[in-house]
Amino acid sequence: MTVTIFDRPDVQAFLKELSGLNNTYGNPRMKEITHRLMSDLFRAIDDLNITPDEYWMGVAWLNDLGAAGQAGLISPGLGVDHFLDERLDAIDAELGIENPTPRTIEGPLYVAGAPESVGFARLDDGSDADGHTLVMHGTVHGSDGKPLAGAKVEVWHCDTRGFYSHFDPTGKQAPFNMRRTIIADENGRYRFQSILPSGYGVPPGSPTEKLLTALGRHGQRPAHIHFFISADGHRKLTTQINIEGDPLIDDDFAYATREGLVPHVVERTDEDSIRANGLNGPFAEIAFDIHLTALVDGLDNQVNEQRRRAAA
Repeated sequence: MTVTIFDRPDVQAFLKELSGLNNTYGNPRMKEITHRLMSDLFRAIDDLNITPDEYWMGVAWLNDLGAAGQAGLISPGLGVDHFLDERLDAIDAELGIENPTPRTIEGPLYVAGAPESVGFARLDDGSDADGHTLVMHGTVHGSDGKPLAGAKVEVWHCDTRGFYSHFDPTGKQAPFNMRRTIIADENGRYRFQSILPSGYGVPPGSPTEKLLTALGRHGQRPAHIHFFISADGHRKLTTQINIEGDPLIDDDFAYATREGLVPHVVERTDEDSIRANGLNGPFAEIAFDIHLTALVDGLDNQVNEQRRRAAA
């Protein structure tokens, strides 16, 4: 038996009541969004014949998700972050804006207040014995294509165990390990030394993993490095690069891989390169130039100021 009640006048009136559309108080935008989301939910309950048990199972999962602080993890896992990026790309295309350096998702593990230096920074503290040394460098270009002195390059990544400082469940990492802010030098260049990060997965047994498993999906990410890049007169760029050769580059549960964000990794074993970088042995090198875009009518039309981010 199929019973549907969504289109009944009393249900439609009820939706307006619960979302506040029949009063003059509150926030009109919040009312509009609530009405649409609750309407979609009510219709889905009707169309899919969602049972009370199934609904309350979902509520319990949401409670577990909130208790675990994983809303920012399931969001990319369900493709919402990627969809938002695709919409921003479409908006830019409508405005005639090209993005030489693609945007991609931020992820939930940024921490504000990382130590700042000019031109160069050492990200890791040397405590990860399994780490393979990485030297990454490039030039930040402005919207006119010229090197952009003074651009701010914020960079963060995990260790070889897949843990980020400030979120490391073992407590092993010091604050701001593998997190730095680099101010591009007079030639727009940035450079840092660190280690190659590893890929990682969502916490075992977590609400995020349970949902992904129910969907027949895994919760693994390829190795990657996150960036915020900003400068006066330009839009802030949120992006990340994948480490070339990782088998999950095209199978990222967070859907962050994008063309143009998998730079070549060069293994340097020659003495000249090792000495030139002040190192004691072989290292990996990544060259990655970054291109920012101009403000739109004097404003950054893509900046995300409302997102709650961790602060040290």
